[in-house]
Amino acid sequence: MYSFNNKEPIYIQLISIIKTQIINGTLKENEKVKSVRDLAVEYGVNPNTVQRSLTELERQGFIYTERTTGRFVALPKTKMKEIKTELAASKTTEYLEWMESMGFNLIEIQTMIKQKNEKGVNNHE
Repeated sequence: MYSFNNKEPIYIQLISIIKTQIINGTLKENEKVKSVRDLAVEYGVNPNTVQRSLTELERQGFIYTERTTGRFVALPKTKMKEIKTELAASKTTEYLEWMESMGFNLIEIQTMIKQKNEKGVNNHE
């Protein structure tokens, strides 16, 4: 089961998860999206929460519905860079706000990022 944070509504977090799957290629253009029920079981949430997320993703143009066959990924590769940049900016803002709430200033944050980059992103301490 997925572990959600308490800072934002679960449906918003689900939207972010599915957007990320589309952007990183886990879900490809015109690929069928799992059913509401399957996603609810996978993430351990109420089907109404999943429905709300999918409705919003459709409104934003990430997925589309075919009446009798389900939902599919709509986002063309041409929009990926734009969406990837928007998602990265959102996550960066979230990270910076969290670090500042922990008492770090921007210079300290930059230093940590630089040190992590020098060690390699995947090299966990």
